[in-house]
Amino acid sequence: MAVFGEHYDLETSPKTVSTLSDVPPSIPEFYEGRTIFITGATGFMGKVLMEKLMRSCPKIKLIYVLIRPKKGQAPQERLSDILSSKLFDSIHETQPDFMERIIPINGDILSPELGISAEDEAKLISEVSIVFHSAATVKFDEALRFSLQMNVLGVKKLIELSKKMTNLDAFIHVSTAYANCDRQDVTECVYPPPVHPQKLLDAIEWMDDEMITKLTPKLIGSRPNTYTYTKALAEYLLVEESKSFSVAIVRPSIVGASWKEPMPGWVDNYNGPTGMLIAIGKGLLRVMKGNFYATSDMIPVDVAVNTMIAVGWHTGVEKPSNTMVYNCTTGQINRLTWGELERLSHEYLMKNPLEGAVRVPNPRFTRSSSWHNFKSVYEHQIPAYFLDTFRWLAGKKPIFVRLYDRLSKSVRSLDYFTSNEWKFHNDNMFMLQDKLNHDDQKLFDFDVKQIDWRQYIEHYCLGAKNHILKEDMTNMDKPRAEMKRLQTWTRIIKLVGLVILWRFLVSRVKIARSIWHFILQLVSKMISKFPGIAKS
Repeated sequence: MAVFGEHYDLETSPKTVSTLSDVPPSIPEFYEGRTIFITGATGFMGKVLMEKLMRSCPKIKLIYVLIRPKKGQAPQERLSDILSSKLFDSIHETQPDFMERIIPINGDILSPELGISAEDEAKLISEVSIVFHSAATVKFDEALRFSLQMNVLGVKKLIELSKKMTNLDAFIHVSTAYANCDRQDVTECVYPPPVHPQKLLDAIEWMDDEMITKLTPKLIGSRPNTYTYTKALAEYLLVEESKSFSVAIVRPSIVGASWKEPMPGWVDNYNGPTGMLIAIGKGLLRVMKGNFYATSDMIPVDVAVNTMIAVGWHTGVEKPSNTMVYNCTTGQINRLTWGELERLSHEYLMKNPLEGAVRVPNPRFTRSSSWHNFKSVYEHQIPAYFLDTFRWLAGKKPIFVRLYDRLSKSVRSLDYFTSNEWKFHNDNMFMLQDKLNHDDQKLFDFDVKQIDWRQYIEHYCLGAKNHILKEDMTNMDKPRAEMKRLQTWTRIIKLVGLVILWRFLVSRVKIARSIWHFILQLVSKMISKFPGIAKS
């Protein structure tokens, strides 16, 4: 079976820059004076990419970002809100005029020709030399039609635009390490899909939604959702249709909060591990389906972005003859298991509790479906009805049953990834790191061997508390006192429950009565051996 891609053997790889006189530029030198086009700039990774490029490559000429109007906000307003956020604080201090060099392009991945005006298209064609494509729908349960339109047809439209660009040196496509999750061993290459992407794009033009829905399980096969399936299709389409310019694919695994840049623990959405950690911290999520010993292949967002920027440099400087693929993962380099995540999240969410927690954080992974179902009823559904009853008696609107239903649906979409394990090869990542000079290795650090997971998870929990929930970080005493009271009430409730259960057993179950009488007789005999105690 044919595959697309290229990887370098670290000892025998061909080098296009081989002489001392032909020293490649540093990464900031490479990006100096360039105009860059970014899709997905309003997303989690897109924001960090803009910030990092501006901060570490300050002589970039312009960054064009594709933004659609949303909720009554024009693209310029949406961009201004993003650039005014805390993420960009340090750049506001060092480059007060940086916002003038980030230009919104009114458009939409779903629109014909990306919805870009003729005037804006002319600018992109004549000025852009680097494209970063990270726009995608990341919803796992998205309908196949929309997922194909966004993740596959969107790529096709961007390729058609890029073919017109007169100065294009590199096209960097952001995929996912799980695009080929139907394989346990994933190398840095593009695998051919069972159905050609163009055939599916043609089919959705005439199929109705009901027909597509019925065909979806058969089409995605052993993959768990439409997201991973369409990302694999997009990779194959990209390689097939981009022969005229240099392309590279970066495959991050599970993207989490920042490791170091621009601040430890920065995160701005509930996706992936973030929502899980917040639900654990609030005491809402206590049991999850998953393998305690399997790898939790988490990649900090700043590591993924540094990789993307370095890949752009390598692609533009060395012009590899084939499409290079980079598995941006941690599992084979610096392993974190779901069990370690379980323990560390408990430790740090107890140390730095979230405000308004309804139960003590106590997450548990289990591989047993029957045990998971039992615990879900015991730990989630029954408490939800009790909490809603108390809210109803207090004259408040019941919310917990509905909240648990939504949470259960969200967590179920992660079951496949928490229950399975993959081996991702990282040859090209190691090659890329070796290609960087010493300063670039420090400035664009993606050496995941250096991540201290204990420290990272603590910063992650604090980041979710600070940046997502907007809680007061100057007064940690209040939530800690609340957590202590919650622990006390938990012990009391458990003790009362045990007493009630025991009394029920003693009154209803013969063997329990026999045990109870035996214990009383034993205690009575022990007391009788100490006359002083018996007399008193």
